[in-house]
Amino acid sequence: MLWANAIIGIIQLIVAIILAVVALYIGYSVLSKITKGIDEEKELAKGNTAVGVIIASVFIAIAVVVQSGVSGISLGISKALAVGFSSFDGLVAIGGAFLQLVLGILLAVGAIYLALNILDRLTKGVSEFEEIRKGNVAVALEMAGVIIATAVIIQSGVMGITAALI
Repeated sequence: MLWANAIIGIIQLIVAIILAVVALYIGYSVLSKITKGIDEEKELAKGNTAVGVIIASVFIAIAVVVQSGVSGISLGISKALAVGFSSFDGLVAIGGAFLQLVLGILLAVGAIYLALNILDRLTKGVSEFEEIRKGNVAVALEMAGVIIATAVIIQSGVMGITAALI
């Protein structure tokens, strides 16, 4: 029994690593749409700390949401093993867990995009993305706070989805 639990734990760890890498890749890919045309790689190469802060905050935000999704997948795998991995209920548990994670990532990216656009509209006297391009760290920290706060709020919703689906 101890070996079976260890194998299950290793499988869950491998799944978590794969999902984390995929989620971070998706987040970085979507980042250029959120930052309105800033060439993140070029700005990082120039030493633009503000862009680094934004990228780091997006990675942290995605990690917060993915962490709750990985917890859901762990619950789904445990439930599937309890009822039979290849049974209908087992497949539903695994499918529901993956659906919840994908939905969580999409909700996080969408909510971050929406929150930054609302912030941009609320602060009419400041063009946040232009300030980021100029390296304004104060604006980057403001935006990072919005990004991370949005992810923490979305995480609660993702956990609610987990409770409903699994």
